[in-house]
Formats: sequence, C-alpha cells, structure tokens
Amino acid sequence: MTEEEDMEEKMRQLQDKFGGRSVSGVKEKKKKEEKVEEVLSSPEVVEVEEAVPEVVEVEEKVPEKDAWGRAYATGRRKSSVARVWIKPGKSGFTVNKRPLDSYFSRQVLRMIVNQPFVVAGREGEFTVMCTVRGGGISGQAGAIRHGVSRALVAYEPLLRGKVKAAGLLTRDAREVERKKYGRRKARRSFQFSKR
Repeated sequence: MTEEEDMEEKMRQLQDKFGGRSVSGVKEKKKKEEKVEEVLSSPEVVEVEEAVPEVVEVEEKVPEKDAWGRAYATGRRKSSVARVWIKPGKSGFTVNKRPLDSYFSRQVLRMIVNQPFVVAGREGEFTVMCTVRGGGISGQAGAIRHGVSRALVAYEPLLRGKVKAAGLLTRDAREVERKKYGRRKARRSFQFSKR
C-alpha cells in the first residue's frame, strides 16, 4: 500500500467511528459545546434567569350580562347617542319602542344597523332593544350600529376580532365643524361684491 491509500483507509475508519462525519467536524462540535457550557455557567446568565418574571396566566374575557341575561352598550355617532341591550332570541329589533322597519324607513339605514350581526355571522339570533336620542336619522343609525357592535362583543368576547377588523368598534369622531364669525358657514365665505 502506498501512503495515500494508507491515509484514505485511516480516514474511512475514523469516519466509521464517528458516524460518517469528518474528524474536524467532531472537533468543532466539541469546541462549540464547551463554549455553550462556559457561557451558561457564567454569572451574567444566572442573573438574567433570576430577572425574568414567571409566566402570568391571562384570564379569558367573561361575557358581561345583567340579571336578565342582556348585554348593554352605548353607541355614538355625530351628535346621536344610542343605548343598546341585546339578548338571545328572535323577537326582533325595537328602536324607541317602535319596530326597526317603522323607525328607519330607508333600506340603507336598516342595513347599517344590522351590519354587526352580518359581519359576526349572527343574523336573527339576538333580540335588540335600543333607545336613541339626538341628531338626524343617519347619525342615529350609526350610533345604533356602534352600540350593537359593542354589545355583541360584550355578550360574545370571541367575536371581537371579526367586529374590530370590520371597523365597527371604532367611534367615528367626525363632528360638524363650528361656524366662524366673518364667514357664512364653517368655511364658506360671504358672496364677494367688487363694488
């Protein structure tokens, strides 16, 4: 046997001994393991482990219901404020002691009011009773929608993700801008006359 063949034979034996890995790879692995042990046994690591707080268990959000099993929420839009109570059942939707169809004659407004139930996939599963004051019918419909969304989340906290993603929990902050003196409206100037 020549020297090269002898070296190759020794390399094969060493590879068989170390599971097919090269000798240099085994040495590098041992060095890495020693370095890891050295770092873990250092006093800084012990201090960090002591400083890390224990894992705190988070309680699940409990549905907020009153003695009659209803969830309550307040909704606002423009200058309208709606008080909304929801409970399971199919007895309808009343606004200021009137049926929804009677109070909101326009289909678009009825659609706005029912939007939270459509988004959550809970159409026809809840009885809704609400009172609303202030503003016009558009603002009142928006206030009821906001209140229904919040009441739905209070009743079923797991629906929060869907309802929030649709933007129904956010209070629409747009209000009428005040009129300024020296102007006809908030920004509209009086008609200009040259002479």
